Amino acid sequence: MKSNHRHTAEKDLLNALIDGDPLLAPYRNVLKRRLEKIRETRQRLTGGEMSLETFAAGHEYYGLNFRGDGWIFREWAPNATAVFLVSDRTKWRESSTFALERINSNGDWELKLAADALQHLDLYRLRIHWPGGAGDRIPAYARRVVQDPQTKIFNAQVWRPPAPYPWRHDSQSLEEPPLIYEAHIGMATAAESIGSYDEFRRDVLPRIVKAGYNTLQIMALQEHPYYASFGYQVSSFFAASSRFGTPESLKALVDAAHAAGLCVIMDLIHSHAVSNEVEGLSRFDGTPYQYFHEGPRGYHPAWNSRCFDYGKHQVLHFLLSNCRFWMDEYRVDGFRFDGITSMLYHHHGLGNAFTSYDDYFGDAVDEDALVYLALCNRLIHRLRPAAVTVAEDVSGMPGLAVPEQKGGIGFDYRFAMGVPDNWIRLTKDVRDEDWPMAALWHELTNRRRDEKTISYAESHDQALVGDQTLIFRLIGTAMYDKMNADNPDPGVDRGIALHKMIRLITLATAGHGYLNFMGNEFGHPEWIDFPREGNAWSYKYARRQWHLAGDAGLKYRFLARFDRDMLRLARTRRLLQSEAVHLLKEHNDDKMIAFSRGTLVFIFNFHPQDSFPDYALPAPPGRYRLVLESDASCYGGHDRLKPAREIVFESRRRGRNRDELMVYLPSRTAVVLSRPAGPHLS
Repeated sequence: MKSNHRHTAEKDLLNALIDGDPLLAPYRNVLKRRLEKIRETRQRLTGGEMSLETFAAGHEYYGLNFRGDGWIFREWAPNATAVFLVSDRTKWRESSTFALERINSNGDWELKLAADALQHLDLYRLRIHWPGGAGDRIPAYARRVVQDPQTKIFNAQVWRPPAPYPWRHDSQSLEEPPLIYEAHIGMATAAESIGSYDEFRRDVLPRIVKAGYNTLQIMALQEHPYYASFGYQVSSFFAASSRFGTPESLKALVDAAHAAGLCVIMDLIHSHAVSNEVEGLSRFDGTPYQYFHEGPRGYHPAWNSRCFDYGKHQVLHFLLSNCRFWMDEYRVDGFRFDGITSMLYHHHGLGNAFTSYDDYFGDAVDEDALVYLALCNRLIHRLRPAAVTVAEDVSGMPGLAVPEQKGGIGFDYRFAMGVPDNWIRLTKDVRDEDWPMAALWHELTNRRRDEKTISYAESHDQALVGDQTLIFRLIGTAMYDKMNADNPDPGVDRGIALHKMIRLITLATAGHGYLNFMGNEFGHPEWIDFPREGNAWSYKYARRQWHLAGDAGLKYRFLARFDRDMLRLARTRRLLQSEAVHLLKEHNDDKMIAFSRGTLVFIFNFHPQDSFPDYALPAPPGRYRLVLESDASCYGGHDRLKPAREIVFESRRRGRNRDELMVYLPSRTAVVLSRPAGPHLS
């Protein structure tokens, strides 16, 4: 009976997935096998006797934990022949008092110590012996790792303050589509230094709230030895980066964000791990394949990092527990999973265009990774149904952001990564007078209809050295001497006008959410370059010049104000809750795109010279009011629509047996009208 019920349930899931995307029908057998593998792996991990949530509590078993009246330390090191905890208390020498004992055939080692054997702030690490060698290692489940400022050496640190952090505010449940403010704690300071959790809480959180974003996405939280890796070369998966402050400071930041009504998600790096051996997991027990694949498959050729073996029980235990840990310990509301494409394919997506559905179902797919992603989404949403998970996948793997209940992998959203790529192509390689309107519309609205997506014009990726932000591509070096408010520079005016239009049309056509990287909302003038040997270890470009947005004598404030009002309009009019976007008119020669969504009509005149005094658009009869226009002087525009602000536009029968709305459209201007309730425009 149980077997029949299971097969019926899996068939229902399969049918639901194919109903959402009929192009999946030829791959029914592969999808069926994947669903079976997800179920079988979950059964294998839990033994059918515990929940996945209970299984994913490895951090309560492994690592250093205070239990009852003393310490218990456990580590998984199957190839080890001896393991010692060495610390400043042992003068970094091996001691029989601090020798771990192998407790089972699985490779678990254990050490029990009295309460006074270790104290808050003590430094420690492991010395692991294996056949033919030995080495120092940071424990895999270490919750606090610090770097000595003089020697640059990393060590684990005992963290047991006198009292736990007094949480004051509950986690946030996002009641509306996510408007994400992507932020990096270290570079959020104006000073040429590393910013702190406390500085971010005090100085940046109020800016995010005032700007109108409802979700904070924090980058680089997991400890990483090389600051310039942007947090993507993780060494200690359970440790919040100490270069930004203490665990209590991070908790205070999350607590304050919740108090301000922000949902907090973090970048979670489970797609690979740093190759470092002392600080990381590589060759942890003397073997290169403990956590990772054996041989070449265990190394990422482009990132010089290690690739997890998602088929191993202990690796799944480690990664699933990591998801739970951040939710339990720091009360984050969800995760943005980085590098999904690299996880999903043996070729890591390198050199593949993904032009056919066959690419998603061939031998190149790592189905163990796909199973892991399904399990972690199940875990996260069982722990907290309102949690938010976002997949960063450029391949377009079907089903990633389809709910588990409909046969999918279970992410809540996926990034529309083709949108920023298209903006870079256009601004880099094509004169704006030659921008193809039909192709632009296609890229903005090209998304899987059975999955929720988050769009963005640019993220941190486009701001890194080697690339350029949109504002810098549009304006160039004129940003350094022609951004004064009283300087009518044509090149700067062009850049500001297009910057506003690009961001508005990206938001207005977004599927179910929108993202912005910090500072880009006001056109931050410089790229991101972390301290490294190539720039003499300078912090000059690893910071944010917040004062620019508030300087009345500069044009950055115009962009900041437009971004704020754009988001306010989207939230008050529930724009992203209205999923249907109806194209009214696309005209390449006029460089015109007009569409409706919900109660709003959006009209974009991208033409560099031509303004249209009475541009005709199809619209049902009624009265329309101007609610936002990018040419207003308060947004750095020329105020050419100023007389129209008091006008009530009317749609009337004008010929060709249809109603038309006549609108004045200045060049390089976006206009938003509020329309009467009624049928969708078409």
